[in-house]
Amino acid sequence: MSEKTLRELTTQQAADALNVSRPFLISLLDEGKFACRTVGTHRRVGDSSLAEYMRADDGERLAVVDELSAETYDLNLT
Repeated sequence: MSEKTLRELTTQQAADALNVSRPFLISLLDEGKFACRTVGTHRRVGDSSLAEYMRADDGERLAVVDELSAETYDLNLT
């Protein structure tokens, strides 16, 4: 039976993956935007949790772009 391996990232690695600052990433963790666990005094972010957050964030961004595009069309700005 094979076991799924969970890769964990440091907060700096997760921040780099999102292209944000580490303090901003910490604020996302504090808001519960995605899961992490504490190892001693350090937080670790699961790569699957980070990937799920990134997919959701991309979806929200695409929805805003679609909305702006429709509004542009409705106002005959093209």
